Amino acid sequence: MALNYIWVSFFLIAFVVALAKLIFMGDLEIFPALFNKTMEMSKLGFEISLGLTGAMTLWLGIMKIGENAGIVAMFYKAVGPLLRKLFPDVPPNHKLFGPLIMNISANMLGLDNAATPMGLKAMEGMQEINPEKEKASNAMIMFLVLNTSGLTILPINIMVIRAQMGAVDPSDIFIPTLLATYFATLGGLIIVSIYQKINLLDKTILVYLGSLTVIIVAVIIYFSTLSQEQIRIISSVAANLILFSTIIFFILLAMIKKVNVYESFIDGAKEGFYIAVKIIPFLVAMLVAIGVFRECGAMDLLVDGVRYSFSAFGISTEFVDALPTAFMRPLSGSGARGMMVETMSTFGVDSFAGRLASVMQGTTETTLYVVAVYFGAVSIRKTRYAITAGLLADLIGIVSAIFLAYLFFG
Repeated sequence: MALNYIWVSFFLIAFVVALAKLIFMGDLEIFPALFNKTMEMSKLGFEISLGLTGAMTLWLGIMKIGENAGIVAMFYKAVGPLLRKLFPDVPPNHKLFGPLIMNISANMLGLDNAATPMGLKAMEGMQEINPEKEKASNAMIMFLVLNTSGLTILPINIMVIRAQMGAVDPSDIFIPTLLATYFATLGGLIIVSIYQKINLLDKTILVYLGSLTVIIVAVIIYFSTLSQEQIRIISSVAANLILFSTIIFFILLAMIKKVNVYESFIDGAKEGFYIAVKIIPFLVAMLVAIGVFRECGAMDLLVDGVRYSFSAFGISTEFVDALPTAFMRPLSGSGARGMMVETMSTFGVDSFAGRLASVMQGTTETTLYVVAVYFGAVSIRKTRYAITAGLLADLIGIVSAIFLAYLFFG
């Protein structure tokens, strides 16, 4: 429902602003410009969705290979002790951990559309053991916030879009996105743990989070000592090495387990094709609305207001041009994707704003959308503090993205 109001508002605001320009400024070109923008953005939305088809087909095929090879069991064995501490109300080895892990894995690969079916299945499992069927359980809220904070290791969709739009190095946003999304996830985890009185000083939790935090801090310290050119080269090599190594690891593991690799890939790839085609109307709808909103000048007024506020305090405002993606991110994945694409189209795919918008897109999930879909699917009406915790995690992620963009691209 919120997305409906946003979409309609973009068109109404664009019409009012354009009409005001026509009447008070005599701008005879404004309405032809708006119509041309609708055509331009609808074409761009289709082209991007078509380009995503190959990537979604590839990576869902690879994920299916990993799933059949036992990645879920391996992942649970590796992180099971941590999950049992974070979800104390869920019985050990409960069936919902399977889809929960696959959901987390899909989000880590940046395949948010692929993550949704598994997330819904995990929520159904949590509802089965939920004593109050209309009220969100602690496990549901923990899962939702971890989901919306969106720990992303491989932002596949974003890198494919950057490649589609001509980025010199589409993967240069890989490490900044990894770091920013980690801070968002860590922030969300801390916030929910405070609400649920989960002891984060527990030995098991400290070992997992402490080890990962040390690695992340070490990465930041290391990159802060390098020049921009060195950062670009190392980030690019590391990103592409990890991406290709993931494919090889899944394939080798499947072969060891005597899984039919080719058939597994085809099974997953079929779903990837369907998902990629399915998002075409959503992306076109949002891109057209965002395009006319910016073309009429309304977006410039909003961004200029934020820019003026920060410049008054002597703060660098280079990040402001990417803020539309941040504004939309908690509301709509397709809307934020549209904002990201529009920002890259306006300022350049390799501009500071274009890269920052890409990092923001990969940093967190769509909190309000996920709340509506996941809780709605299991008839939860009382969401408790889920939205508050999710939005705070979003804020942490966006602030981290801005800081890291200055470190890597500033």
